[in-house]
Amino acid sequence: MIWKMLIVLIISMIPLIELRGAIPVAVGMDLGLPEWLILIIAIIGNMLPVPIIYFFARKFLVWGAKQKWKPLKQFCSFCLKKGEKGGQKLLKKTGNYGTYFALFLFVAIPIPGTGAWTGTLAASILNLDFKKTIIAIMAGVLVAGLIMLAVSLGLFRILFGG
Repeated sequence: MIWKMLIVLIISMIPLIELRGAIPVAVGMDLGLPEWLILIIAIIGNMLPVPIIYFFARKFLVWGAKQKWKPLKQFCSFCLKKGEKGGQKLLKKTGNYGTYFALFLFVAIPIPGTGAWTGTLAASILNLDFKKTIIAIMAGVLVAGLIMLAVSLGLFRILFGG
């Protein structure tokens, strides 16, 4: 049972896959874990990298933008400029608390390219408040997890008659 739980945890920690992939995989593989446990493990796995991303992503990009190796410098500079430009645009449209609601929605809607990794990276680049960011990301991950669990259970039951 520990190995099955570890599969869900590790998949949910992978960038761009996150719990959006971990939950359908766990349901589809019929790991024999209760749905509530799959959801909890996927949320924990999805949230584990968030503080690390928040505290180190911007520092890495700033450091990388100062390096002599041109590909790294260009990539990091591009990410910083693009992130700051997009972030300032978002701040103008949403205001301070609207930004956290937008962050919540960005993470909560389970479509490719959105999620805790991307949302946290954006929050880090924008220097958003850590506590408010964590609350918005956690709420978004919870909603995305519930959506993915409902869709996965419904889809697999329709397809395989469970």
